[in-house]
Amino acid sequence: MKMARTKIKKGDEVVMISGRDKGKKGKILKIISKSNRVVVDGLNLIKKHKKPTRQGEKGEVVQLPRMVDISNIALYCSHCGRSVKVGYRQSGDKKIRICRKCHEAI
Repeated sequence: MKMARTKIKKGDEVVMISGRDKGKKGKILKIISKSNRVVVDGLNLIKKHKKPTRQGEKGEVVQLPRMVDISNIALYCSHCGRSVKVGYRQSGDKKIRICRKCHEAI
């Protein structure tokens, strides 16, 4: 399997562009580059039944975020207010990620 070089990083705000959570926003918690998948906070949630760990404690149902393929998300630009593609600009010796639509730094 070929690993894709992604322009999205941990902590970025992203939008789901397909799937049951299409149009919803969330922050990236984890990137798994080997399988080209990401874990986004608040998106693609599943319910998991947890057993009680100690005697006298109750079991519970918790919601956990599952992995999403990286092709199903897009970076969200707070200046434009929509999903955008990423471009780069050289600022001194630093390479800065910019929004391709409004040319503001992300």
